[in-house]
Amino acid sequence: MNLSAPQQDALKELLNIGFGRAASSLSQLTGHRVLLDVPAVSIHPIAELRGALGTVIQEDVASVHQIFSGPVAGDALLILDHGGAGVLKQLLTDEQPLPLQIDASGREVLTEVGNILLNACLGTFGNLLDVQVSFSIPHLS
Repeated sequence: MNLSAPQQDALKELLNIGFGRAASSLSQLTGHRVLLDVPAVSIHPIAELRGALGTVIQEDVASVHQIFSGPVAGDALLILDHGGAGVLKQLLTDEQPLPLQIDASGREVLTEVGNILLNACLGTFGNLLDVQVSFSIPHLS
């Protein structure tokens, strides 16, 4: 699927609004000001995602995957490098981040935060497009 320039701009604006709401939710959770970059927009089949993200991500990541359905359907991913995931866990739990793999507590925290952030973003999509968006249970990978 290819997007025209106006479609890409519209999708980027929808994402920007959704990210703004997600940043607000994260700010409330952490008690810190959250700044997010303007999102980049591209569409890729899941099978090609690794190659597409390879230019941006250079190391192992933690991701929360949310499948959504309805008139607008797809997969949403919150992707964090392990350092960012550790900092986020520390902000939410006051526990020091572990230097290695994410532990069970970190998985739970990141899954819940991912659920909140992705629902804020996707819920904004649904509200702005005036469509019902249904969510599956997110999982961390």
